[in-house]
Amino acid sequence: MKKIIFIIFVALFYSCNPKEDKQKNVSANESKSEIAAKDKLTAEIDYNNYYKEAQQYCKNNNLNQNQFILIDLGVHSGLKRFFVYDFTNKEISKSYIVSHGCGANEWGRTNSKDDAPISNEFDSHCSSLGKYVILDRGVSQWGIKVNYILKGKEKSNSNAESRAIVLHSWEAIPDNEVFPEGTPEGWGCPAVSNESMKEIDELLKTNKKVLMWIIKS
Repeated sequence: MKKIIFIIFVALFYSCNPKEDKQKNVSANESKSEIAAKDKLTAEIDYNNYYKEAQQYCKNNNLNQNQFILIDLGVHSGLKRFFVYDFTNKEISKSYIVSHGCGANEWGRTNSKDDAPISNEFDSHCSSLGKYVILDRGVSQWGIKVNYILKGKEKSNSNAESRAIVLHSWEAIPDNEVFPEGTPEGWGCPAVSNESMKEIDELLKTNKKVLMWIIKS
């Protein structure tokens, strides 16, 4: 008799809580949708031609031939899109979250998370595309207080030094992917998280004249 009562109780409990089961199903479906969307955003991107061009550019211009940095602002800002590419092993050795410039949008928000505004103009608050050489290590007011000067090598980023565009860290930048949310936007500098910058700083202290190439796929 006790067993029958227990079975009836369990049946009544679940029949009275359909909302909870529905919420679990909705949550699971949302997670699957987010994963599918993320995979779709990154699956079709082939960077091999960029790697080959970067390697030749480094050889021709006497730049570091161990690795280079590729940043793809065509990728959603909530995904990792800052890649350290190893020329020797022909692979991405590290990847990080990185911010882009807010443009005409509000600073520190994520309004252009899926379409980064691009400009080389002063006071545009935008990121600039093109090849940069990473130069001297300096002191930053942001993050871990370290920055690296970026020298634009193309017409599309020729104002980088004058605009004070540098590589630095920022407390607002997450360590891990936050898609479908975006990453806070600054005034055009490629900013990474504090933990990411610690790793990048170690790389750049031992590797000089590293190429950074910012694209929008």
